[in-house]
Amino acid sequence: MNGYRVLFPAPREVVLEPQEFPPPGPGEVLLRTERTLISTGTELTALSGEFPPDSAWSRYIRYPVGVGYSHVGVVLAAGEGVQDVAAGHRVVSMAAHATHAIRSAASLWRLPEGLDPEPATFAVLAEIVMGGIRRSRLQFGESVVIVGAGLLGQIAAHFCRTAGAWPVIVLDPAAGRLDTARHLGATTALALTADAAREEVQRLTQGRMADVVIEVTGNPIAFPGAVRLARRLGRIVLLGSPRGPVTFDLHDEVHTFGLEIIGAHNSTHPPVETPHTPWTIGRHIALFLDWQAAGEIDLRPLITHRYPWRQAPEAFRMLLADRSQALGVILNWEADA
Repeated sequence: MNGYRVLFPAPREVVLEPQEFPPPGPGEVLLRTERTLISTGTELTALSGEFPPDSAWSRYIRYPVGVGYSHVGVVLAAGEGVQDVAAGHRVVSMAAHATHAIRSAASLWRLPEGLDPEPATFAVLAEIVMGGIRRSRLQFGESVVIVGAGLLGQIAAHFCRTAGAWPVIVLDPAAGRLDTARHLGATTALALTADAAREEVQRLTQGRMADVVIEVTGNPIAFPGAVRLARRLGRIVLLGSPRGPVTFDLHDEVHTFGLEIIGAHNSTHPPVETPHTPWTIGRHIALFLDWQAAGEIDLRPLITHRYPWRQAPEAFRMLLADRSQALGVILNWEADA
């Protein structure tokens, strides 16, 4: 099977590369892609090349690199031993931006019948957020500050409100994102950086400050300001993947106040479901799809741009120029324009 994939040959370069997709082996399936969602955090970091040279980022991103992990496609063929999916089934996967994909059948999640494939592409980002909120140990009635109103921040506001948080305060200097945050559940959305928001957060929490602060920007500059928004014994969750070292006074700003700093990388999900660790990646994706099918959540307001797949380089260049004007950017792999 011949097709194409999105490739970053070097920093700030995007091409569509021809690729051959072999028949599926035992336990594998061949997928024809319908839609993919661009992760404007991870993928723009990879495209920009703006990460420390001696870091986990530099080990993860090795040019030329294919990107993408938010994928909806249709099963074309199943390899030997595959039982849970068959040709014609629509599935969510973590496949890259490409016309086709070979995936393990165990790493697929079937879409409920009739579910729109576009919002279903948010499943992987949604489970990342679910894992971070679960690690925060958020309880209903607790106050939350979300620093950053990109895709993860918007979804975090929605899920924190669903979980009963109050107030849910979203901060982002890009004012154009704030109406969407309010629509999705933020009780207050402010065009402020974390550094500038302390007085407003104090007022909105009646002087208590935030029980939980969720830092979603991944910008090392934002983290010290985020820490200062937490109450004594509060929790700070790193949901955005930081892109470099952070400098602040651990004694004066963390130790003295008994703060917890909680890493929430997607790999912190438990690898298998047990009675003690039930919430795996797959369990969260299944919950997200169930919520969508039941009409409990609707992330379509997050979709700001749609591109035919042949215009994928243009989509990435647009984001590289100014990602603040975009949220959900969908690549349509059925459109050939």
